[in-house]
Amino acid sequence: MNSEMERVVESPADMASMRADSVEPPLDLPPKLKGRHRLLQGLQRISSSPSLAKIGRTPSSTYRGGGQASMSCVSFSSAASPYGHSYGNSYSSQSSGGFSTAPTSVASTPGGEMPFFESKARIRVVDSKIGASGSATPTSAPLPADRRLGSKGAALAATPEITAVLGDYFSRPVTQAKPCSRENFDFWGKLPYEIKMQIFRFLRPKEIVRCAAVSQKWYKMCFDGQLWTNLDASEFYRKIPSESLVKIMTEAGPFVKDLNLRGCVQLRERWGTESQKITDVCRNLENFSIVGCLIDRPSVHYFLLRNPRLVHINLSGLAVLNNSTMKIIAQGCPQLEHLNVSWCQNIDTKGLQKVVQACGKLKDLRAGEIRGWNDKDFLLDLFNRNTLERLIVSHCTDLDDEGLQILLQGENPKMDPLTDRPIVPPRMFRHLDFSRCSTLTDDGIKALAHNVPRLVGLQLSQCNLATDDALAGILESAPLITHLDLEELDGLSNTTLKNLAKAPCASRLEHLSVSFCEDLGDAGMLPVIKKCPKLKSLYMDNTKISDLVLTEVAAQVRQRNRKAVVGNPSKKPRVGIRMVAYDCQNVNWTGVREVLSRNAEFYRQPHNSSAPHYPCEIISLKCFYGYQPTVDEHTKRVLRGDLARASLLERKWAEYMIATEEAGAQGAGARRRRRRAREAAMVHADEEEGGVRGGRRRARSGGCVVMHQATASSFIRRIPFLDDFDVGGWDLME
Repeated sequence: MNSEMERVVESPADMASMRADSVEPPLDLPPKLKGRHRLLQGLQRISSSPSLAKIGRTPSSTYRGGGQASMSCVSFSSAASPYGHSYGNSYSSQSSGGFSTAPTSVASTPGGEMPFFESKARIRVVDSKIGASGSATPTSAPLPADRRLGSKGAALAATPEITAVLGDYFSRPVTQAKPCSRENFDFWGKLPYEIKMQIFRFLRPKEIVRCAAVSQKWYKMCFDGQLWTNLDASEFYRKIPSESLVKIMTEAGPFVKDLNLRGCVQLRERWGTESQKITDVCRNLENFSIVGCLIDRPSVHYFLLRNPRLVHINLSGLAVLNNSTMKIIAQGCPQLEHLNVSWCQNIDTKGLQKVVQACGKLKDLRAGEIRGWNDKDFLLDLFNRNTLERLIVSHCTDLDDEGLQILLQGENPKMDPLTDRPIVPPRMFRHLDFSRCSTLTDDGIKALAHNVPRLVGLQLSQCNLATDDALAGILESAPLITHLDLEELDGLSNTTLKNLAKAPCASRLEHLSVSFCEDLGDAGMLPVIKKCPKLKSLYMDNTKISDLVLTEVAAQVRQRNRKAVVGNPSKKPRVGIRMVAYDCQNVNWTGVREVLSRNAEFYRQPHNSSAPHYPCEIISLKCFYGYQPTVDEHTKRVLRGDLARASLLERKWAEYMIATEEAGAQGAGARRRRRRAREAAMVHADEEEGGVRGGRRRARSGGCVVMHQATASSFIRRIPFLDDFDVGGWDLME
C-alpha cells in the first residue's frame, strides 16, 4: 500500500474480519522462540528501551502491579524505516511476569530478528490520516481506552479522564527524586543523664577533673555527687590543688560516703575558712581517714559530730587529738566498727575506754604506742565486751604479763582441776599484734594457748623474752593460723620450727618470718617447708640456713607445678613464694642457681607427656647483694615468659662463678676462703652435736696427716663449689 498503515491489535472478532477484508496478505511472522532464546530476546528488548535512560523516573500512574499483562501501543514502523529498524511493541509474554510493560519503540534494534507477536496473534491493517502539513506520519498509536484491562483483568471504562491520562502517558516529563538530607544527630546530647554518669564512672578522679574544662555542661556533670561517693585522694593528693579538692567536697558532699584525705597537707589553710562549709554538706560519711593530714582539732570534731553513720575511722598519727576526741566518738558514732588511733601521743586508754563502753560493734582496735595498757579496768571492759577481732598494741611497753592475762582470761577465773586451765569463754580474736612489747614473757604469752581458737595472725616480733615454751601451746591449739611473725626472737630454736611442722595449722600456713633468729638452721626449716604446702612468703635472713633449704623450696614449687591440673596457657607464671635469704653465711651461689634453674624449667603433665607446659609459680628470691642483679634479671625474663633467655642467663652466670672460683683457688682471697670454710665446718659440727661449744676451739696436734687430709676431703665433698679444690693446698686445715 502507498500510504503508511497503522497496526492495532483488536479483539478476536475484529481480527477475523481483518483477515477477510485485507487486500494484502498477512505479515510473514518468524517462528516463535522458546526457552533460553525467548528469555534473551526479552532482555534485549527491555535493555534497549528509551524509558530506562533515566534511572530516577517515576512509575506510571496507570501501572497495576497485580494485574495481567497488556499492550498500551503498537508500532507502525516497517523494516525499511529511515531509522533503520522497528521494534518496541508491548506484548504479553511469559518473560514479563504478568506485569504491565511500557512502550519500547527505539530505532536501534533489528526488527526482522525479533518476533513481535505470538504465532497465533491476528492483526488488522487500518488506514491512518496524514497530518495536515503532510510532513509527518504517526508511527504508533495508543490502544482504545475501552480495550485496556484494569487491575483485575476487566476493561476500564472509557471515561474522558482515563483517556486523557492514558493518552498523555508518553509526553509526561520524567522527574528524579531528590535525596532526603539527614540532619546532624547529637549522640551525646540524646543520651540519658544516667548513662552519661555511668560512662564517667570509668574515669579516674584526675581524668574527671580534666574533663570539667570541656564545657559548662561537662563541668556540671564532672562535679556531680554521683561520681564522688568514694573520694580517695591518696592517689593524687600531691597534684590536686586545694581549690579543686574543696570544690569536689562541697559539690559532692551529700553523696560522699568514703572520704580519704591521706596526706592532703595543702588543706592546712583551708580548714580555718572552709571547714564549716565542708562539714555542713558532708553528713553521710561511713569511712573517714585523715592520716597525715594537717587539720586542726575543731574541724575533726565537726566531722565526727555531724556524721553519726561512721563505721571506719582512721586518725593515725594526729598529735592534735586527745581524749576529748574519743569522747565525741563515743557519743556520736554508735555504729563504729574500726578505730585506728596508733601513734596519737595525747590519747591513752582512758579515752579508749569510753569508746569501748559506748560502741558495742567495735571489732578492730589499733592502738600502737598508746599509754595505759596496764589499766585493769580498761582490760576488764575489753574482756567483758569480747567483740574485738583485731587488736594491735605494737610497741606498748605498758602491757605486761598480768595485763595480757586479764585481757584473755579475766580477773581471778575459775580453774579446771583436770587440765589446770581457766574456764572462760573463748576469745573472738583473729589477729593479734604484740610486736615490740618488750615486757612480755612466757607467762603472759602462754595465756593465748587454748583461749584463741579462731586466731589467724600472730605477731610476736622483738619480744626478746619469749622462748620455745611460750609458742608450743599456741601452735597446738590454734589450727587456723596462716600468718606467723617471730622476727628477732633470740630464745627460739629449731624445736619451735619442728613443733610448727607437726601443728594442725601447718597445712594452712602462708607467711612465716624468722628473720634474725640466729639459732635456727636447716634442722628446723626443712620440716616446715615440707609440711607447709601453701607457703607464700618466707623470711629467713640472718639465720643459719644453707643451700639445702633453697633447694627444698625449689623442689616444693616444682611439685606444685606438676600437680596443676591445667598448664599455664598464658605462658607467664606468677610469683608463688617470696623468699628472703640474705646475710646467711651458709647460703652460696649453688643454692641460688638451683632456684633459678627451677624457675625456668618446663613441665610435662602426666596425662599429656608429649606437650611441655610453662610453670605456673616461681620463686622470688632476695639474696646476697652481689647475686641480686642476676637474680632480678632472671626473674624478669621468667615472668614475661622468656624461659630460653632466662636459662641462658643462668647457665652463663654459673660458668662465670665456676671460672672465678677456679681462678682464685690459689690466688688472692684463698686464706679468707679457708677461714670461712673452717667456720662453716664448725657450725655444721655444732648442729650435729646439739649445741655450740663454749670457749676457744680445741687445740689440734699435728698427729696423723692422712686423717687430716681425709677429713678435709669429706668436708669439701659436702660443699658443692669446692669440688675442684686441691686438698694439699689447704695446709692440713691450719
